[in-house]
Amino acid sequence: MRFLVRFVVFLLAILAAPAFAQVIDTPIAGRPPIPSITDPENLWYLDLSTGGRVIIWLRPDAAPKTVERIKILTRQHFYDGLPFHRVIEGFMAQGGDPKGDGTGGSTLPDLKAEFNWLPHVRGAVSAARAEKEDSANSQFFIVFDPKLSLDKKYTVFGRVIDGMQYVDAITRGEPPANPSRIVHAYIAADHPPAYVPAPPPAPAATLSPSSLGGAFLTPSTPAGKPAAPKTPNAKTLRAPAVVKPKAKAQ
Repeated sequence: MRFLVRFVVFLLAILAAPAFAQVIDTPIAGRPPIPSITDPENLWYLDLSTGGRVIIWLRPDAAPKTVERIKILTRQHFYDGLPFHRVIEGFMAQGGDPKGDGTGGSTLPDLKAEFNWLPHVRGAVSAARAEKEDSANSQFFIVFDPKLSLDKKYTVFGRVIDGMQYVDAITRGEPPANPSRIVHAYIAADHPPAYVPAPPPAPAATLSPSSLGGAFLTPSTPAGKPAAPKTPNAKTLRAPAVVKPKAKAQ
């Protein structure tokens, strides 16, 4: 009897499969069509200093204004050379800030939030913002591990479809001591060149004992010049009232 019940359930599942697949493939009423995963106009390339190219599928159907902003800034070469300034193990890597401290953005106006149905799963790419919902501008973050508590609180606008290993290799820290960087960013439709590794950092200058003249100098201090006095970090000197809140994912 138990075998017969299982057989009937199995048979019904087979018969229902085509109808179920049709429901899944049917566009949801009121939503724009999903862009093709091979459409070069909606593929964002990030060439990272961690060793390769990350390909992100942009979703203008879910976040049209945010995707438009990403394309504009990419084509202006805004993202080239920018660091990942906030990288938390098991959470996400955040970048896109020209100041490198979480308070910067582009000269374009902040974006109105486009919270949508896309989840913050591994590889999701979402717009970073300050406390105000409509404060996203240029910063974004890539999710390492699922963080569904962020759903409908931050604007997901894309998903990594290739090169996630280079995202995983981004240096951790808040900020990292030696941050990983976006070497170049491209839109695939613009026919970008193949990935080219970032040049190695220049070696630190060294001084021979004879050039020191008996005086103690730090490696970054030219011979014959006194070391400059240390000053507080520039961030601590800003008046709190004029500092823009950091764009971040909580």
